[in-house]
Amino acid sequence: MKITNQQLREIPDFTNVPDDQLHWLLEKSHCQNYKVGEFIFQKGDPIDQLLIIITGEVQIKIEQNGQYKLVGQISKNSIAGLLPFSRASSALGYGEVVEDTEILALEKSFFREMIAEHYELTEGLVHNMTSRVREFTKSNVQAEKMMALGKLSAGLAHELNNPASAMLRSAKGLKDHLSNVPEKFKRIISIRASKEEVDTINHVLFDKISNRPENKMTLIERNEKEDELEEWLENHGVNNAYELTETLLDFCMGIPAMEEIHDATGDQNFPHAIEWIENVLATEKMVDEIEEASDRISNLVQSIKSYTHMDRAPEKTTTDIHIGIKSTLTMLTHKLKQKNISVEKDFQENLPKPKIFVSEINQVWTNIIDNAIDAMEQSGILTIKTAQDRNFVKIDITDNGEGIPNEDIHHIFDPFFTTKSIGKGTGMGLEVVQRIINQHHGDIKVTSEKGKTTFTICLPIN
Repeated sequence: MKITNQQLREIPDFTNVPDDQLHWLLEKSHCQNYKVGEFIFQKGDPIDQLLIIITGEVQIKIEQNGQYKLVGQISKNSIAGLLPFSRASSALGYGEVVEDTEILALEKSFFREMIAEHYELTEGLVHNMTSRVREFTKSNVQAEKMMALGKLSAGLAHELNNPASAMLRSAKGLKDHLSNVPEKFKRIISIRASKEEVDTINHVLFDKISNRPENKMTLIERNEKEDELEEWLENHGVNNAYELTETLLDFCMGIPAMEEIHDATGDQNFPHAIEWIENVLATEKMVDEIEEASDRISNLVQSIKSYTHMDRAPEKTTTDIHIGIKSTLTMLTHKLKQKNISVEKDFQENLPKPKIFVSEINQVWTNIIDNAIDAMEQSGILTIKTAQDRNFVKIDITDNGEGIPNEDIHHIFDPFFTTKSIGKGTGMGLEVVQRIINQHHGDIKVTSEKGKTTFTICLPIN
C-alpha cells in the first residue's frame, strides 16, 4: 500500500509540515515490513535511521541479567530511531514486533539535506526528540524514586514497629501494674514511720530515680546479684522477693541500699516499704520505656522530614550535607542491621555548606549507600568521609565489598545498566545520580578494587 502525505499528517509532529516537505520525506524513505516475533532492532545495533511506524505495534525491552523487562512500546503514528541532532549511536534494548508492522525508514545520510532545506519537518522531529527525552527522564526518575521509596518504606516499617510495639507493651504493663496500687497503698499507709525514716527512704529512692546509674553488669554477674539479693530479702521478711529483684537491680539498688532502708524502717516495716519502693521504680521504668520509644519514633519522623525536605520549597538552599547523610543512614538502618554493617563517619567539622537541591542530593546518598550495602557481605564496613577540597565539598563513600569488575566499571553510569536482577533495580540509579550531580555543576568518580570501592562526589561551595 502506498503511503500518502495525508497519512503522515496524522502524526502530531507533522501537522504543520508543508506538503512538499512530506513529499520529500516519502521520496527519500523506504518501507520495511515486519512480522510478529521479529525485531526492528536489537541491543548493540547501530541507530542510523529515522523510523516512522505506519501500522502495527512494537514493544521496547531491556535485558537485565538474562531476563527481559518491558519499558515501553511504539505503535501507529509513532516516531522512533535516530532524530536530527541526536547523539544516540547504538540501541540499548530490543524492539520486538507484537503486531505486524510497516515502517517508513529514512537513512541518516539524508539528514544534512533535511536540516538545510526542510525547516518545518526538522522542527517537528526535534520537537519529538525533546518530548521523548523529557518523558523518558520523567518516567525513569519516577521509577527510580519509587524503587528507593519501596526500600526505605520496608526499613521504616521495621524501625517504627519496634518502638511502637515497645510502647504498646509498656502501656499495657503500666495499666496492669497500676491496678495493684490500691492494695499496696493499704500496706504502706499502715506503716508508722518517723519523719527521719521517711526522709531516708525518699533520699535512697529518688536519688536512684534522678541519678539512675548505667547498668554495666554482664548476664552472669546479673544472675549472681539477683540470687544474692533475693536471698537477702527473704532473710529479712520479704515473701515475694523474686518478683522485686529485677526492678531493683535495674536501678542498681543492691544489698547496700537495702541495708540502708532496713536500718531506717526496721524489721516490721521493711517488707512493705521495699514493696512500695519497687512499685515506684517499676512505674518509673515503664514510663521511661514509653518515653524512649516515643523519642525513637519522633526522631525517625524527623529524619523522614529532613530526608524528603517536605517542609521546604523545591529550590537550592545552603545546607549542611551531614544532615542529609545522617538522615539517609537512619532510613537505611534496617538494611545495615540485617548485614551487621558498621558505619564509620569521618566528618570535617565546620564544613562549608554548599547550595543544593536537598531532596535530590539525598537521593544521591540513598542510591550510593544502598548499592554499597548490597555489595558487602555480613559484618562489612561502610566509611563516609567529608572534607573541603579548595572550592568544593568532597564526599567519599567507601565499602569493603567485592568491588566492581573492570569490564563493568566504565558502564555503571549508563542508563539501564545494572548487575542486579529484575525487580531489584531499574538500572537507572547511578544514571540519576550522575544527572543530579551534573545539575549541581559537581563531579562524581568511582575507583574500585577487591575490598575497596569508593565513590567520590564533589559539590561546588558557591
